[in-house]
Amino acid sequence: QVQLSESGGGLVQAGDSLRLSCAASGRTLSMYAMAWFHQGPEKEREFVAATSWSGGQTYYADSVKGRFTISRDTDKNTVYLQMNSVKPEDTAVYYCAAGKTYLTANSRSYNYWGQGTQVTVSS
Repeated sequence: QVQLSESGGGLVQAGDSLRLSCAASGRTLSMYAMAWFHQGPEKEREFVAATSWSGGQTYYADSVKGRFTISRDTDKNTVYLQMNSVKPEDTAVYYCAAGKTYLTANSRSYNYWGQGTQVTVSS
């Protein structure tokens, strides 16, 4: 089993920066892809970014390319999402996910999910 715990959400203004963290525990994650999804009010869960745990490959949704950066610290078993130049439309609950998969935006490929952290961006 893999346990995921997100932190770092909060209320920020448009144009600000925010860093989310996802602490992972449980079995080794060396074969797992790690991803961030978000779910805005009355919206479906959407892919944000993904990274391979060991290879450093990354994959982003077009809406966040150039603004968000996903990274991981294997020593700390933590994945980060650096959010720069945030916009009101980034307001959502952000979820961390893990799965034995190639990098994909398909939420069904990820087996483990955190509880989510709220990010609210005011205009």
